[in-house]
Amino acid sequence: MSWFGIGFLVLVGLLVLWFVAIYNRFIRGKNLVQEGWSGIDVQLKRRHDLIPNLIESVKGYMQYEQKTLANIVELRTRSISAGSVKEKAEVEGELTRALKSIFALAEAYPDLKANQSFLDLQSNLAGIEDQIQLARRYYNGAVRDFNILVESFPSVLVAKMFNFQLAEFFEIETAAEREVPSVKF
Repeated sequence: MSWFGIGFLVLVGLLVLWFVAIYNRFIRGKNLVQEGWSGIDVQLKRRHDLIPNLIESVKGYMQYEQKTLANIVELRTRSISAGSVKEKAEVEGELTRALKSIFALAEAYPDLKANQSFLDLQSNLAGIEDQIQLARRYYNGAVRDFNILVESFPSVLVAKMFNFQLAEFFEIETAAEREVPSVKF
């Protein structure tokens, strides 16, 4: 075998190793995105499980707020059945705003504000919201890294060969939630 033949075999071997390394990075990235989404899904399920208890604890106090309570139940149902990440993010944003409105309305009901069950649920929900934010940051970081891999050269060649697609971010959709809150003294 000539030096040219050996060089060619070495070059082919290096290309195969490069290809395998890039492909494995895609698989790792895809699994990190799935793991990140799983973390969000777990926290959203915890929040969804807490909502019926919250509704029950406030139902007796907020007799005039039945529309708000029904809206929260409807949003919970829509969120559970949401298909895409974008759809889930939109519904979850609405649900977050609706839950905030319940706690704002609770200010008008002193007996409710003093109810230990309601306070415990409020505290649990605040903790879950923090966990959702942490899971969202992790997921979006994994999506960012995966999307960079999908779009950058030379890995874009492998992405096109195996149909690796850009992943969706789990984003806040409303401009009001993106704004910095104003603080007045």
